[in-house]
Amino acid sequence: MGHIVEKVQEYLERIERSSINAYIQVDRERVLKEAENLEKNEKLKKRPLYGKVIAVKSNINVRGYLISCASKTLENYISPYDATVIKRIRSQGGLIIGMTNMDEFACGSSGETSYYGPTKNPRAEDRIPGGSSSGSAAAVSAHLCDMALGSDTGGSIRNPASHCGVVGFKPSYGVVSRQGLCDLAMSFDQIGPLTGNARDALLLTNVIKGRDISDSTTVDTPEFKIWNKEEMKNFKIGVIKEFMEVSDEKIRERVERAIEIFRDLNWEVVELSYRYIDLALPTYYLINYVEFFSATRRYDGRRYGYPIEEVCGEEVLRRIMIGRHISKKEYSGKYYKRALQARRMMKKEMLKLFKDVDAIVSPTVPKLPHKIGEKLTPMEMYAYDVLTVPANLCGMCAGVVRCGEINGIPVGLQIMGKPFEDEKILNIMIQFEENF
Repeated sequence: MGHIVEKVQEYLERIERSSINAYIQVDRERVLKEAENLEKNEKLKKRPLYGKVIAVKSNINVRGYLISCASKTLENYISPYDATVIKRIRSQGGLIIGMTNMDEFACGSSGETSYYGPTKNPRAEDRIPGGSSSGSAAAVSAHLCDMALGSDTGGSIRNPASHCGVVGFKPSYGVVSRQGLCDLAMSFDQIGPLTGNARDALLLTNVIKGRDISDSTTVDTPEFKIWNKEEMKNFKIGVIKEFMEVSDEKIRERVERAIEIFRDLNWEVVELSYRYIDLALPTYYLINYVEFFSATRRYDGRRYGYPIEEVCGEEVLRRIMIGRHISKKEYSGKYYKRALQARRMMKKEMLKLFKDVDAIVSPTVPKLPHKIGEKLTPMEMYAYDVLTVPANLCGMCAGVVRCGEINGIPVGLQIMGKPFEDEKILNIMIQFEENF
């Protein structure tokens, strides 16, 4: 028995013993057979992901696996094909271990809206792990895989990365193909990595990125390299005061301590102001509702699954109903077009801030994760996203690295960069992590 088969067996045993509900489906026989075949494949042995065991969020198509989006709507839907990112992972020696739990159709910030029950936070099992990529972040945090894929529409990779104490990275819009991803909101969504460290985030992003003829929004980017300190001297880091002000005091303290790391690297830290923070959530959710309503029209029960409105959970139904309402002819100009105008204005203002800095750092979420089952109003739940949605609204790249904990609960530092400066941001994340 080779080392890959042994490693896979160990992960499978851990998953069986685990109580955190990170996975929706694991096919033991299939993954062991794939591990055996991988060990015999001489061609793949020198590839960058050779033998890496990877978990996949249940809204990304993996041939032969259940792609349920954690909803009863698609509880019987077996994918007939591999998404582009999955093909790329397999071509570089990566091994898919199973499909992870998530908020239903990626609607949620806590991991609690799943038809398969909530995922628990491995660092504090009575707390939420964050969402919507809850299972992927929890699986990495609990050592139930080497790395994982999530999708990020308004913070769905970064939010659970912060709560679970792992690294998460949302690439710039267009860097990674969305072919094979079940959309939440097509103009925001990006697939990205959840990993144990920032070097692995760079490695996995390198594999999945690049132009794809089946996704016209994708662009080509050069291979990401790891930079040395000399290439990064005289960097400037921005801190947006409004992002700090909306965050809990204890989180703010951890982030302020983390910012000292950049000063220790002799980088300049400057205070910035962003006056549109109050627009972030209404603008994001108005566009999200309309695009989600449009994306769900295919789930009518005719070709596959059940009619979505008949079987979905409360949050999914809320978004469909509001999306339907504001998509009506008499409202579209009033809400959706206004939101698109606000988005352009926010992006213009945000890009102005990057004229003087290499990256902007902030807390990832403004508050600590609540206890599983605690009742929150929709607006309280949406408030988790206030610091993460600007990156999606502006098409920027943004990553999260761990910067401490409060009573054993991890806190993540968010590092944002200009669109297509993904390599720079991943390298700042690596520098931070190695000096923290």
